[in-house]
Amino acid sequence: MHAAYLARARTASGRLCSVTLALLDSASLYFRSFYALPESMTAPDGTPVNAVRGFTDTLARIVTDRRPSRLVACLDADWRPKFRTDLLPSYKAHRVADAVANEEEVPDTLTPQVPIILEVLEAFGFATAEAAGYEADDVIGALTAREKDDPVEVITGDRDLFQLVRTEPTPASVIYVGKGWAKAEVLGPAEIAERYGVPVDGAGAAYAEMAVLRGDPSDGLPGVAGIGEKTAAKLITQFGSLDGLIAAAAEGSKDVPPKTRAKLAEAEEYLRVAPTVVRVAADAPVSVSGSDAVPASPADPDRVLELAQRWNLGSSATRLVKALTANVR
Repeated sequence: MHAAYLARARTASGRLCSVTLALLDSASLYFRSFYALPESMTAPDGTPVNAVRGFTDTLARIVTDRRPSRLVACLDADWRPKFRTDLLPSYKAHRVADAVANEEEVPDTLTPQVPIILEVLEAFGFATAEAAGYEADDVIGALTAREKDDPVEVITGDRDLFQLVRTEPTPASVIYVGKGWAKAEVLGPAEIAERYGVPVDGAGAAYAEMAVLRGDPSDGLPGVAGIGEKTAAKLITQFGSLDGLIAAAAEGSKDVPPKTRAKLAEAEEYLRVAPTVVRVAADAPVSVSGSDAVPASPADPDRVLELAQRWNLGSSATRLVKALTANVR
């Protein structure tokens, strides 16, 4: 393991923490908070704040349990980018609430909570990042690709980001919270390889190519008919890459069963565009709001107090303040 992963460092503010960059898949986290907590959690004016409180609690747990030195909350500037839908119109099409506006179908009581979450992040002093025309996945992918100094931990409930695990130039792992923070799993190349049957070397890239073949109905990716997850992983492992598999099939290699060759041929158009749709855009023009150093205390304590009172954040805000100050010496 990269030596820096085990190192400890003190920030300029005096906070003792892991030398780690935490990248939050913000929408994934607040959607999960919204569905995990009751809408009976409301502000004095009756506005539901279950997603706000759940997200704030999750942020406190991340700071406490993972102790990152740096953290960026990554945002969707465009949840369904045109460059993806131009290639594959079915991409997330089933989630569109308004075909004209191309707006994502989001619960009415969640939508008003997102600006509050952003206010909380700003008041506490956490950096946010986005890229015009790109999803949060792309922002996370680009920031991971850029990082040459510290290990990266991607915190998400979305399996799509398993493609980012790596060992070099710094380790990158996924803290997968699909079953909640209490059951969070730390997944690196070895764990992805073991779970999905892909090679340890290049496990992230192999996962993405396996996902192309397998497809994902939740994202409107049809995959190749008749090729499931296990078969997809076996084929990618056997031929080294999706390109290697397609080339072998086109050449009529005896190592590619006739039925598989036929399935790949039928899916030729899909396979031509799907890799670009599935892979994160590591070259996305990401803009970060400010320093990504984890603050030792709220950047604007008065505003934190005002937000906590206005939105009834109570113990959630208090826990995050305590999480930030707990390691200051």
